[in-house]
Amino acid sequence: MGAHPYFTRAEFDARLARLKARMRAAEVDVALFDEIEAMTWVSGFGSSANRWRCVAIPLEGEPFFLIRALDASVCAQRTWISDIPTFRDWEDPIPALASALRARGLDKARIGLDYDSYGTSLSRFAAMQAALPGAAFVNIGAVVAELRLIKSPAEIELLRRAAAIADEATRRAAAVCVPGGNQREAAKIAQMTFVEMGGDPYRPGPITGGRGWDFLHGHLGDAPLASGDVVHIELTPRIYGYSSRVMRCVVLGEPEPERQRAAEILAELQDRQIAAMKPGAKGSDVDAILRDGVVKAGLRPSYDNITGYTLGLYGDAGPRTSDFTRILHPEADWVMEAGMVFHIYASAGGAALSESVLVTETGPELLTHLPRGLLVNR
Repeated sequence: MGAHPYFTRAEFDARLARLKARMRAAEVDVALFDEIEAMTWVSGFGSSANRWRCVAIPLEGEPFFLIRALDASVCAQRTWISDIPTFRDWEDPIPALASALRARGLDKARIGLDYDSYGTSLSRFAAMQAALPGAAFVNIGAVVAELRLIKSPAEIELLRRAAAIADEATRRAAAVCVPGGNQREAAKIAQMTFVEMGGDPYRPGPITGGRGWDFLHGHLGDAPLASGDVVHIELTPRIYGYSSRVMRCVVLGEPEPERQRAAEILAELQDRQIAAMKPGAKGSDVDAILRDGVVKAGLRPSYDNITGYTLGLYGDAGPRTSDFTRILHPEADWVMEAGMVFHIYASAGGAALSESVLVTETGPELLTHLPRGLLVNR
């Protein structure tokens, strides 16, 4: 049995207790998790889906981690789970799953699955049903994603550290955005800063330059930067998979009055939005502060994207770059709770601004601390 380099066994025990409470409510005997974020949160380890794998959590008895033999050793180093059945790369993992469940008296159990899991294809689900004819499959939904919304003190500490990395990496990346420089150098500096400060060696996040007004989430370019360019930097550092984020625009030269005005309006509206992020606040009400304000100010004819989404654990081999378990939009009828963490972001009029925000019992706490506005390299 291994040990996680950051989280204690008590941390995982607390997660397991919360999970089993949800399993009892869903009346399942065992639950299978094959999304990398879910399996990592539950077990301490997650691997790519080159070969299908899953964590099995029974209500009674010991959990097990089914994984390809090649990855069993590294799995054992990180997970608290000691039962790790394996299969060879050329073997079908579903018969291995059925065998593992049968050996533990769970082949006729009520088996909980998240029917929206990106890890379970239609053909894989059909294979499970065929291999386990005596079992009943139950859709338990995105249980782990819901449980992950409320962060533990240890998780919040990782997000604080990731936010400090985001701030410093943004400062350093912005500093090399000068005439004659290039976006690739900014990306290199950002990623080097991640690793230097203890972060995961993961991609830096969107960095793109241009002269227009609508290049959010653009592509890394190779053309030399020139006076008048704007470089959009949105960094997404991680520590043990936990990511905080920050977004700023770097202006090379004097900002145009329209862009400066847009940045000031966005900052003021976003400050009001963040101030409203308190326990009990309705998501749609928090969203409307920025969304309606931007349109009323004439910065956009309509605001068609969300204004924030939840932050937390990201799998290094998962298909999602953001956690949309809770998102801020006009129909968000959920309420904020202490322990939730959000990436709050806004873009309009050629300016973009974002922060990582923790909701506490007494209100919002900014985890990121860069100056609120355009970054200007004159």
